[in-house]
Amino acid sequence: MGRPKAGLEWHGSTFLYRTAALLSRTVEGPVVVVAAPGQTLPDLPAGVAVVEDPVEGLGPMQGVAAGLAAVADRSDIAFVCSTDMPFLHPAFVRRVLRGLNDTKADMLLPFARGFRQPLAAGYRTSLAELITKLIGEGDLRPGMLVKHCEVAQLDDAQLLDDSALKRLDPDLESVLNINTPEDYAAARNRPSPTVTVERFGALAGKDGHRPVDIQAATLGEAAGQAGLELNRHVVAAVNGDQVTRDAKLPLVAGDSVAFLSADAGG
Repeated sequence: MGRPKAGLEWHGSTFLYRTAALLSRTVEGPVVVVAAPGQTLPDLPAGVAVVEDPVEGLGPMQGVAAGLAAVADRSDIAFVCSTDMPFLHPAFVRRVLRGLNDTKADMLLPFARGFRQPLAAGYRTSLAELITKLIGEGDLRPGMLVKHCEVAQLDDAQLLDDSALKRLDPDLESVLNINTPEDYAAARNRPSPTVTVERFGALAGKDGHRPVDIQAATLGEAAGQAGLELNRHVVAAVNGDQVTRDAKLPLVAGDSVAFLSADAGG
């Protein structure tokens, strides 16, 4: 890419912020970002922890091991992904974690769009020790685990047997990553996802609250298209539950956003 992917801007937030915030709004457990030694990261959502990769230059599996070890005391399984997946959808994350929960396998490895996806996969957090051992023996390849633990795979058809994923990400673009400046230019030229917006109370106006479909990749972009500003007077409820003013909160296809007056009597 020629520059750090984590800080690349995409429709109102950085790649890293979007990925971390999307996982925060999807999973109940902790969200951890693994940084290279001495790496400077862009802003992160509140509540997201940072763990430093202990050794530089050992590839992505060293980072996977560090991340799994960091959450092993709080969760038995984890969804692991790279930061350069701006089209990742919560429905994909849920499908992978459900698949891992439904099996006794150590790893749930999607085989999506013709490729294994070890950096968009489900892992038992207990694998941290095995990965560290294999790296110590000189095996740094992301695909190394399949020879040393029990792995379950889901192909395109099996992934899409989930009705929500089939409806919201039918082409499995969740696994598309951005590797080159050309990839990045193409990603930035894509429209924001379609979401539904409603305004309630004092914000509804003379027409009352009426759902409207717009294109917005962040909550701030959605507010702007609704003629609103996220401030102390305005809050948003995403999909009926997450109440926030975070303008950089990522939105995805199928989201519903309700804007509410935060003022007394609004």
